[in-house]
Amino acid sequence: MIILKSTIELNNWFIENLNELVENVGFVPTMGALHMGHASLIEKASSECQIVVVSILVNPTQFNEKADLQSYPRNFDNDVIVAEKAGGTILFTPTPKDIYGGEPYAEPVDYGPITSAFEGLSRQGHFDGVVSVVDKLFISVKPNRAYFGSKDLQQVAVVERMSNERHPKIKIVSCDLIRDENGLALSSRNIRLSYAGIILAQNISKELQTIAERVKEGGDMIESVEIAKKKLKNLEGLELEYISGVNYKTFSISTENRGWSHIIVAARVEGVRLIDNIEL
Repeated sequence: MIILKSTIELNNWFIENLNELVENVGFVPTMGALHMGHASLIEKASSECQIVVVSILVNPTQFNEKADLQSYPRNFDNDVIVAEKAGGTILFTPTPKDIYGGEPYAEPVDYGPITSAFEGLSRQGHFDGVVSVVDKLFISVKPNRAYFGSKDLQQVAVVERMSNERHPKIKIVSCDLIRDENGLALSSRNIRLSYAGIILAQNISKELQTIAERVKEGGDMIESVEIAKKKLKNLEGLELEYISGVNYKTFSISTENRGWSHIIVAARVEGVRLIDNIEL
């Protein structure tokens, strides 16, 4: 695996090394602090593509809280090990100014509920930043396939919408959500949790699993969500932002369970914001 630190280095490498025999370039965009969830994306990309570009860029335009940006975990040495072991060909590490061509800035984006509801409502401007940086990364990398984790379910919907409009030749691949041995969805932010925080956070996935099991047995979706909501709200130290049924394509806010494909949730534990979801 080679490390390329700028868009110029990446472009020059492509000019020197890409030829007619390379038909499939895979791309895994990340913000670093790589874990086994990221590794699973890289492994899937390497099994389907001849070249896999893994980018690391902590993108300032998708953070609506300055403290969250400043405290976002960074561990470059470990990132190199994880990316290479998982099958990355290139580790692309541009600066924000490089990828944006100047001071980072994101134009407002309105895709309806998929950018305004849930994560879009809780994190104003977040999806503006996601659309902006992924668009610019796609222009730089020019992949055939791009891989995203389904933990960020709403982000996948936003990226698919953007890609359909601006990069229709790129296939967006949504990959399975990866959990630890106790069911907690893997996230770079998890390392900021204490042992007690991790134990508390595990209640999020437990309630999602309980909802899915009730629905599978014929239980009412809305009632099941309401029961889980009450349980999570009553947990001391856990601040529930939302838990709701959604259709993963539209993210329309509805009190009815028509077309629900997933249950999504967001909560804070020890000041760390966690999201999770489960397919029904």
